[in-house]
Amino acid sequence: MNISRRALLKAAAAAACAGTMPQVSAQDNWPSRTVKIVCPYGAGGPSDLSARLLGDYLSQRLGRSFVVENKAGAGTRVANEFVADAPPDGYTVLYAAAPYSTLQALYGKLGYDPKQDLQPVAMVATVPLFLVVNAESPATSAGELVAYGKSRADGLTFGSPGNGSLPHLAAELFLRDAGVDGLVVQYRGDVAAYTDLLAGRVDATLTAITAALPHIESGRLRVLGVASEQASDIYPNAQPLPAQGLPRVIASGWYGFMTPAGVAADITRRLDDEVNRALADLAIRQRFLTQGMEPRPGNAAAFAQFIDAEMTKWSEVIKQADIKGA
Repeated sequence: MNISRRALLKAAAAAACAGTMPQVSAQDNWPSRTVKIVCPYGAGGPSDLSARLLGDYLSQRLGRSFVVENKAGAGTRVANEFVADAPPDGYTVLYAAAPYSTLQALYGKLGYDPKQDLQPVAMVATVPLFLVVNAESPATSAGELVAYGKSRADGLTFGSPGNGSLPHLAAELFLRDAGVDGLVVQYRGDVAAYTDLLAGRVDATLTAITAALPHIESGRLRVLGVASEQASDIYPNAQPLPAQGLPRVIASGWYGFMTPAGVAADITRRLDDEVNRALADLAIRQRFLTQGMEPRPGNAAAFAQFIDAEMTKWSEVIKQADIKGA
């Protein structure tokens, strides 16, 4: 097994501490001081707001402050590497996001090893992507959109908020699963992509519903489906794309807690338990849904399997579409 130098150093440090400290459960003492939740995005967005909501809950439950520190930049790499370098004591945790599973395929060597230097602890939520078109589009279903694309020499055009973003990768997956030619047009953020979608200059986008909802409610955009296996509580009227003949088009953003490798298992178990307790709270669940996020309780092993599957899936799409990190 290939173990990174960072992971070996942390293991050595943890072993040294274990030999000099009283043999008591780390969970019995954790947390004994403030815990830092490192968010990979700036203040005010869904990632930041949900991290703060959970931080407040954990603070009340465990009697110590859980504070959010925003470390945006480099497509979440800044935050990921910061936590990978942190001491493995349970007092610095990462509020990881979906790019975690695509960065290595996009950029090659990173400043940390995503499989060795950080460990999954608790999945929090998924953010399903919805297939959205201009309300004047002739397509009223995913199947009709595919047929429309096959009828045109240039196929379909999708708007994307950025190269290598999840909407970009999901659109590439859509085109391949549908067997239709097309182009994914890159914009700088959702606003520019929606401008051209509303103007009819691109045919569709795959997007989080919260960003599109004002235009949907105004009647300017139409939802054709959701890229998930089941209908979403966020927007129940959207039929799953796999049920519309696109079995592989499953794509969602996600959030979850990770720690540096080497954090004591009883600490990670306690954090996992408390996060799952939070996600069972009806008030927190409703807050998540209003932000376009579906609570996703589960254990650390399931979260690790999910990340591994996402890495495999999206690395194949990135290779097939020859996408390079910008």
